[in-house]
Amino acid sequence: TRSEVTQISGRGVGMDVVRRNIQELNGTVEVASTPGVGSIFTISLPLTLAILDGQLICVEKQVYIFPLASIVESIELRDQTIHRVSGGCDILRIRNEYIPIIRLRDVFNINAEHESVSNGILVIVEGDNIKVAVIVDDLLAQQQVVIKSLQDNYQTVPGISGATILGDGTVSLILDITGLIKLAGVVRN
Repeated sequence: TRSEVTQISGRGVGMDVVRRNIQELNGTVEVASTPGVGSIFTISLPLTLAILDGQLICVEKQVYIFPLASIVESIELRDQTIHRVSGGCDILRIRNEYIPIIRLRDVFNINAEHESVSNGILVIVEGDNIKVAVIVDDLLAQQQVVIKSLQDNYQTVPGISGATILGDGTVSLILDITGLIKLAGVVRN
């Protein structure tokens, strides 16, 4: 937008940096300009950027995926570590830290095999600097999955960042930890 072009600013200098960074990712940038109308920038990135390292978990025979980067740890439950607070919320006490417990069956309105928190496995996850413990029936394999957007193919779903097709042909939902925390009503202290 400057009227005079210099070596450090002017037309296209910033776009050159963008183009170089995208090319380093094996992507491409296409520009279509129409004088007096505007420009259209098309950025293409390889599919490998849509691959996520995930932990497959099972709740009532439905397989979900937690992003591996969001998982802090997984533990088996012991009754003495669970505390009920006002409002009927369960809290996990671990290493002098209190972590809210989320039940996927309540958040997504599904029937879970484990009605009591003392029978499940807790996966402690973190999103937006908030830790929560999610009750699951079983931990399955860790694997890389290709993310398919729900927004492009369906609509935005709170608590879900996308879906993937597993090796056996079934569709599994990839959980958005930050969205899941908001959906469950957990707030930062």
